[in-house]
Amino acid sequence: MTGKERREQLIGVSRALFAEKGFDGTSIEEIAAKAKVSKPVVYEHFGAKEGIYAVVVDREMQRLLSMVTQSLVDAPPRLKLERAALAMLQYIEESSEGFRILVRDSHAASGTGTFASLISEIARQVEDVLAEAAAAHGYDPHYAPMYAQMLVGMVALTGQWWLDVRKPPREEVAAHLVNLAWNGLNRLDPNPKISEESRGLVITPPVTTITTAPLSEKERREQEKARERRIKEQAKARERQLKEQEKLRREQEKARARQARAQAKLAARKAKAAGRGGTAVPVSPPATDGDPAATRVEEVRTSD
Repeated sequence: MTGKERREQLIGVSRALFAEKGFDGTSIEEIAAKAKVSKPVVYEHFGAKEGIYAVVVDREMQRLLSMVTQSLVDAPPRLKLERAALAMLQYIEESSEGFRILVRDSHAASGTGTFASLISEIARQVEDVLAEAAAAHGYDPHYAPMYAQMLVGMVALTGQWWLDVRKPPREEVAAHLVNLAWNGLNRLDPNPKISEESRGLVITPPVTTITTAPLSEKERREQEKARERRIKEQAKARERQLKEQEKLRREQEKARARQARAQAKLAARKAKAAGRGGTAVPVSPPATDGDPAATRVEEVRTSD
């Protein structure tokens, strides 16, 4: 084999093993044995298991993203939803091994993020479609990003289920997905069908770019440094997200406390107002920071 042919062979072998066993369950020894080469040959092309895994995951993510993007051609909103659902299901049907690798929630070694990040990227492609549909029906398009996450997540989870059962056929699954997304539970069509414009739609996957030469030692080191930077950036992003969530939680607690104090003061004022007729009224204002007493009851009276 030439260098590029050997590289493609190793990628194909690794893809099958990663789909079956995952990143941690696959070893360089297994990849080399399956390809009938020595371990140094694998190292020569990819440096380490992380290198070949990153290539496999990146190719699958780009393939799926490209197919979904191609499906969102200039068409009415409903047709775009149909075609996006069909594109995802076509990818699952034709690239089952790749989809299995992605839904394992991509290992940090991939350097390309998780399956959730891929879903978010696809959702961003769908936002405009939903914003257009919302505006046409008098709804606020501001919520389109949220609905895009809901829609793509629904298709992705259905795809995970359909990956194994493969029933009903792809177009029938897409019809029911769009039926639920478009009509809602209150207005479901009892017999949904894919429109004639979308029937038989097949997306042509992008042509895979083949690297014509193995990476040099310098390039492998740079690739490894870039991967480490991405991992650190992802860790920092997760840390920032947790801090923001904690800050939001504290602010919500403070807001609830302020609301409770305001309600207590209002109740006290109402009690005082009710007691102006000379009736003894128990008043229980909330304890303040400087007064540890939990409850104070006083009798309010007025003279004629």
